[in-house]
Amino acid sequence: MAAAAIAAPILLTGCGDKKSSSELKVGATAGPHAENVQKAAEVAKAQGLNVKLVEFTDYVTPNKSLDEGALDVVVYQHEPFLNNFNKQQKTKLKKIGDAVVQPMGFYSKNIHDVKDIPEGATFAIPNDPSNEGRALLLIENAGLIKIKDGVGGNATVADIVSNPKKLKFKELEAAQLPRSLSDVDIATIPMNYVISSGLSPKKDGFFFESKDAPFALIIIASRENNANDPRVQQFVKAFQSEPVKQFIIEKFQGSVLPAWQ
Repeated sequence: MAAAAIAAPILLTGCGDKKSSSELKVGATAGPHAENVQKAAEVAKAQGLNVKLVEFTDYVTPNKSLDEGALDVVVYQHEPFLNNFNKQQKTKLKKIGDAVVQPMGFYSKNIHDVKDIPEGATFAIPNDPSNEGRALLLIENAGLIKIKDGVGGNATVADIVSNPKKLKFKELEAAQLPRSLSDVDIATIPMNYVISSGLSPKKDGFFFESKDAPFALIIIASRENNANDPRVQQFVKAFQSEPVKQFIIEKFQGSVLPAWQ
């Protein structure tokens, strides 16, 4: 799993600076994931649980910090990414709840429909293993390429067996994808980076994953050895509470949706 340059985490202590036995450290990537965790922290605080949000700008460091014990919970990834991380890093991180649904889509400054994608167009896609496969599956679903049978979400550019429009692919760190729109025709961007960059799914995006796609579901994860910790379970309940649900609905206007009933 390739990791690009990583910015130092930003510590946000919206639940108080005083450390206590009930303090829980929760990691999230910048943008909607961090905002949702901060709202959940407010709910948890009213229940007596202090949550310290640790904000990241990449996909690899949060899971590493969780595995090393620097974090107790993370909220930023889909389950295929978690499974791939466990396989590659030989870790034992575990899904403990559903967070939100965030479909990946196509974004462009000049193109707004699949039928208008020209021959030789350049796609920017994420360079981390599970999201690269996710992006290629989305491009295949648009009828633009054919991927080798059986590879599914593990697909790489090398697995493309048919490319009638002679599309080109530029693999980038996910956080860099919004900025790539000046240099490429289209970028397939995870929703958290769409929102944090100021792009609009309605104005700048087209052709999205279905809302029930496995890659669109963002999960809450912990280590196997702390999954049943009462503080961890209390945070999950706080995240999946009515105030957080209403915050997500009002804040993101359908771009991000609560994943629990």
